Amino acid sequence: MRVLMINGSPKANGNTAAALREMEKIFTAEGVETEIVHVGNQAVRSCIACGKCAEAGRCVFDDIVNETAPKLEACDGLVVGSPVYYASANAALVAFLTRLFYSTRFDKAMKVGAAVVAARRGGLSAAFDELNKFFTISGMPVASSQYWNSVHGSAPGEAAQDEEGLQTMRTLARNMTFLMRSIALGKEKYGLPEREAPLRTNFIR
Repeated sequence: MRVLMINGSPKANGNTAAALREMEKIFTAEGVETEIVHVGNQAVRSCIACGKCAEAGRCVFDDIVNETAPKLEACDGLVVGSPVYYASANAALVAFLTRLFYSTRFDKAMKVGAAVVAARRGGLSAAFDELNKFFTISGMPVASSQYWNSVHGSAPGEAAQDEEGLQTMRTLARNMTFLMRSIALGKEKYGLPEREAPLRTNFIR
């Protein structure tokens, strides 16, 4: 099992990183390989809807998005962590995820996704929902915990005092490990669910 972890915070060792590291401890104990990619400190431009990725199989902007794409393809699970700004995820992270998910044409179905958010006080649920949408449009099962996947802290390191938040991270990692293993066994015994050809409709008549 292999999990790719995305740190969407500008800070390499802030509260978002603390949440991811708490999960990483459990993954390591369970024999799950992990890699953390720091995205939040990158100057990531947004998608320009040029459509060139459909021809080239990769984003036209050759940056951390294309570097991360093969890691996403190879992983069994994806954890995306973000600080919360104005009740939403870090804009650089959202730009990264938008281009990463749109420009990669490999099937992401049945890779397990988990979103993790960190904030001083509020806006966690809105950012959490925002990140989960990348998983659910891609056929990725979403791992859950004992509470919404969040930690609280303002200054770097304060999340270490959020005992409930850290426990939520540990539970999330255990549940995610179980789900990835269960899906692997299910693939062996039953194969993947039948997929219909996509139907594309709009509401303009």
